[in-house]
Amino acid sequence: MESKHQIDKVSAAGLLVAFGIIYGDIGTSPLYVMQAIIGTEVISEEIIFGALSCIIWTLTLQTTVKYVILILRADNRGEGGIFALFALVRKHARWLTVPAILGGSTLLADGIITPPISISSAVEGLEIIYPHIQIIPIVLTIITAIFLIQAFGTKVVGRAFGPVMLIWFSMLSVLGISQIIQHPEIFKAFNPLYGYTLLTQHPGGFWMLGAVFLCTTGAEALYSDLGHCGKGNIRVSWVMVKSALILNYLGQGAWLLTQTGTQLAGRKPFYEVMPDWWLLPGVGIATLAAVIASQALITGSFTLISEAIRLNFWPKVRLVYPSDQKGQLYVPSINWLLWLGCMAVVLYFEESANMEAAYGLAITLTMVMTTLLMSYYLYIKKVNIYLVLLFLVLYLSIEGAFLGANLLKFSHGGWFTILIATIVASLMTVWLKAFYIKLRLTEYTKLENFLPALHELSRDISIPKYATHLVFMTNASKPSEIETKVIYSIFQKRPKRADVYWFIHVDTTDDPYTMEYKVLSDEDTDDNIIKINFRLGFRVEQRINLFFRKVVEDMVLNKEVDITSRYESLNRQNITGDFRFVVLERFLSFENDLPFVEQLVMKTYFFVKDFTTPEDKWFGLDSSSVKIEKIPLIIRPVENIKLKRIYS
Repeated sequence: MESKHQIDKVSAAGLLVAFGIIYGDIGTSPLYVMQAIIGTEVISEEIIFGALSCIIWTLTLQTTVKYVILILRADNRGEGGIFALFALVRKHARWLTVPAILGGSTLLADGIITPPISISSAVEGLEIIYPHIQIIPIVLTIITAIFLIQAFGTKVVGRAFGPVMLIWFSMLSVLGISQIIQHPEIFKAFNPLYGYTLLTQHPGGFWMLGAVFLCTTGAEALYSDLGHCGKGNIRVSWVMVKSALILNYLGQGAWLLTQTGTQLAGRKPFYEVMPDWWLLPGVGIATLAAVIASQALITGSFTLISEAIRLNFWPKVRLVYPSDQKGQLYVPSINWLLWLGCMAVVLYFEESANMEAAYGLAITLTMVMTTLLMSYYLYIKKVNIYLVLLFLVLYLSIEGAFLGANLLKFSHGGWFTILIATIVASLMTVWLKAFYIKLRLTEYTKLENFLPALHELSRDISIPKYATHLVFMTNASKPSEIETKVIYSIFQKRPKRADVYWFIHVDTTDDPYTMEYKVLSDEDTDDNIIKINFRLGFRVEQRINLFFRKVVEDMVLNKEVDITSRYESLNRQNITGDFRFVVLERFLSFENDLPFVEQLVMKTYFFVKDFTTPEDKWFGLDSSSVKIEKIPLIIRPVENIKLKRIYS
């Protein structure tokens, strides 16, 4: 109840954080949406009122009703996002993995286009003041600077995000009102009939939905950043944000009414509504807002990848925590892959008008996948089946229409984000498939069967002592079991004599911030053989070295274990015994006879694994006391080997 109260709580500080973190993407959409909708069309009242009607009702149905009112209810102990939603429902149906992977991959892929289009749209305002200025170098420099600062964390910079975005939304409102008061008839756009007429009667009107969709592309961030701000702050702040957005769109529409019968010809309605004396400050504020939008999206990608790793969707790449602030995370490999993608987008598309064609297609798929997962969540929560079906049919219809209209963009640049999403989804699928193959074929045995042998080995002074305390990382989740490869390592690989054997297993829970552990009770084992099961949430950093030390300290205080050195000279001085970790890494054995698909999956898995973070570093173990052992993974031994013996 206390947790629920916290995420529903509304505070001035929380509202300011929400402005700075959540609304960057959707908040900068006025920079390019109206320009994208009109394109090369001759400006007419039909297009102006129809486009504004579509924008208003898209923000209402898609962002307000679906995300702010409904989907924010599906919080995973205060956390949101497509993988947090998947964690809530994955135990109920295995097929839900498909929408989770597709949604996550398209969300990540669309992140490559957001910084270029937001920053390019903002900086291009300089062309009004300086017609011959080179925009591309400026955009590339800003984007590079954004990615460079990621390694240092954004704790200090982040404090300025809220006030800057507050200024941004205030500017949107003022600019919009300044035009609306000259053409108050623009409020007729609230009538949905104008939107319906544009889509059904205007030639090519339906395909304009692809550009209309750009007004809501940041809606997924409202759910993804639920853990940072809380649903109460999001819902209250959205009222102001939506008001500012609609006022600005109406203001742009009011200006367009003065341009009927002409074409935009490269002009940007967003900057045209500004007075000349405000253009330079306006471009500066717009650029800052675009930087914040990019920053929020990059950090969101880091969070997405960290969750994917713990849900077995992604390789164990290096994760860095630049500060002690909740949510501060840096993933070097993803940071530079995103940077390369953004550079490629800017250099290939050159200007924001060309990027609009590539933007939106992938995120439409993310929203469709979120709808599927949310529908199943409502179903398992025993919501009336007719209401569940209404939600599913309504939003699949809306998002299906957006998807259909966005498909027109495929050959004009949409292929780029779909290609990236396909690569990401393929890697996620391979990684998950390989995980299940290994899980299926990993052999376990009863630990109690080897207790006498372990005791005897521990007392056998003819074998050199390997360590006082020998710690194995194991995949065996059942307290009474151990992997056969661990037994093989202790007794056969090289006999490892120790005074105390520790076996550590880590379970990743569907709860994001679980931090629990369980030690085998005395009746299951004794103080020479100890098994510890950690239960850590999918957003908890796996600092096993630190957690294990804490467990040992607790056990010593409870007199459950004696960690004093067993060497006589050191024991007399009450010196703590040495600890040594053993991590067993699998490699694909040549002794395999696999079907083609499984062979391809496993070879891809081990190829990628060579470039990822080693197991010891992933678990946060002290590398000076870790032994990495390679164990062959024999999935299907080659049978019927025909060898003929020749006698001389």
